[in-house]
Amino acid sequence: MFGRKKKKEAQAKTGAAEKQSQLAVVKDAYRLVKKDAPLAIFWCLLVFVLILTFGVIIGYNLDHPIYAGFLSLPLAFLAAFFLFTRYANTAAFSSIEGQIGAGASVLMSIRRGFLTTPAVNVNRNQDMVHRVSGKAGIILVGEGGFGVKSLMLDERRKMERFLSGVPITEVIVGDAEGQVSIRKLQKHLKKLPKKLSTVQLREVRARVKSVGGLNLPVPKGPIPNNIRMPKR
Repeated sequence: MFGRKKKKEAQAKTGAAEKQSQLAVVKDAYRLVKKDAPLAIFWCLLVFVLILTFGVIIGYNLDHPIYAGFLSLPLAFLAAFFLFTRYANTAAFSSIEGQIGAGASVLMSIRRGFLTTPAVNVNRNQDMVHRVSGKAGIILVGEGGFGVKSLMLDERRKMERFLSGVPITEVIVGDAEGQVSIRKLQKHLKKLPKKLSTVQLREVRARVKSVGGLNLPVPKGPIPNNIRMPKR
């Protein structure tokens, strides 16, 4: 009896912590959006009102305005919610863009399928290479200036020594031709062809774990595609 009571109390505390955490995420996202796009909330509210109004007008024409209003209410909320998350994603990228280690921050926000070791190779100009392991093999992600290419070459040679035969892909973050924008970095990695099985990937990660990396700070804050909103 006492055990069940304690279990219920623990579940209640966990649920409260999750709600508080979600609320904190929403507050952080709101602050970012307000700073990056002050009119964003206005546009979200406008979309909500327009869709709700349009639904009620259709309801009047069908002689069911209240019923149509109830049906259009969740649709209006979802549309405004979707627009807000787009603004939040853009604001989150803007908050870290141009910072040292911004690429690592985006990479480490990928929840499934990829394991990132940030800043495995860095030079005095703060160019750096991050190492990502996934079913595509080893992905070397570089960010910085001209010196990043030599860092990528050094890291590729190291990986070829430790992991002979494992596919290695190179990605450079940037807006120049042949580079991948930080806004598209996650999608780019997820689209890479899968070349390793689950067992092979586990073995690769076990072997590459011994190589390690440098311990450098990366930008913190809400990251695109992982801004958690309250459950509806």
